[in-house]
Amino acid sequence: MADNTAATAAPTRRRARFHTLTISQVRPLTDDAIEVSFEVPPELADEYRYDAGQYVAIRTTLEGEELRRSYSICQAPTPGGLKVAIKRDLGGLFSTWAIHHLSAGMSLDVMSPEGTFTAQLVLDRPAHYVAIAAGSGITPVLALIESTMTAFPGNRFSLVYSNRTAMDTMFIDELADLKDRYPARLALYHVLTRERRSSELLSGRLDAERVRGILDQLIFAEDVDEWFICGPFDLVQLCRDVLAEVGVDASTIRYELFTTGVPTHPAGQAGRPLEVAAGDDVHTITFRLDGTTGTVTSPVHCNESILNAALRVRGDVPFACAGGVCGTCRAVLRSGTVDMVENYALEPEELARGYVLTCQSIPTSETVSVDYDA
Repeated sequence: MADNTAATAAPTRRRARFHTLTISQVRPLTDDAIEVSFEVPPELADEYRYDAGQYVAIRTTLEGEELRRSYSICQAPTPGGLKVAIKRDLGGLFSTWAIHHLSAGMSLDVMSPEGTFTAQLVLDRPAHYVAIAAGSGITPVLALIESTMTAFPGNRFSLVYSNRTAMDTMFIDELADLKDRYPARLALYHVLTRERRSSELLSGRLDAERVRGILDQLIFAEDVDEWFICGPFDLVQLCRDVLAEVGVDASTIRYELFTTGVPTHPAGQAGRPLEVAAGDDVHTITFRLDGTTGTVTSPVHCNESILNAALRVRGDVPFACAGGVCGTCRAVLRSGTVDMVENYALEPEELARGYVLTCQSIPTSETVSVDYDA
């Protein structure tokens, strides 16, 4: 249960917005993945200023349905452009279409950057950063490696990167180039699940035993300043559990999920239409967005999220994944109470300031008020 605690302490922040950007290049990475480069015009330079590790949401309409998908930016901050990598999801409508149809000159709606999967840089001494990634989880990590290695002389980065085979490995040439640039400061450990490697430790699935072995033999937890974990839900949770076992402070661990792995969670949609019948008990939801206030009623028996209700009366309410993963839909709970079903995006300090994920928040009081502008 969440309530409106310390809401007035929430800091001012820039709210993400969609703009239409032109694709400058589409480059194959593997048989099932592409890198898409976007041009950022000078007048939007401030809107698309980003930190390494952040993501953007892409919006388009396919087969009459609006789709939104979030993709991490895969390059260190670069004025005038940004790059994302898109990997085909099994049965994924957008990713399959993108791989087959995207080309230079096309335009897509791209949300300005969001996300907290970013480094807390140490600026007075060399630091050691470690990432554990699987598959397309490399995309934000690639940017993090570039940015942290140049932030302070002597910084080190160790990457444990799991893929099925060498041919499935995204950005393998870029990682090799980084290793050539930083031979003594960048350590790469490629783990392959369907190919044998010379090291038994790096051959097979990244289960708890193998992660413990890597921490025993290759990377020593007491020597690490900050951890980054990016990949499927099960891997992220496993790594967090193992790091907790060996005494790693949770405040030094950053993690990023592309999906929760729970198929019943929605992948993003417009507000589902509902009808309020005479005599129905309702929640009254008030929300503030871009300086104006909207109100909508939601039948109690529908267990409708605040996001879905708000979208029924205003189409520009911010969201991307609608699965509790990305945090784009967050808002400060000003009054009332909600049940937040899932939370894979908000940090403890954000919860303490009164933030909720509106895509996961079901009202539990007669009236609820949230503030997207906070």
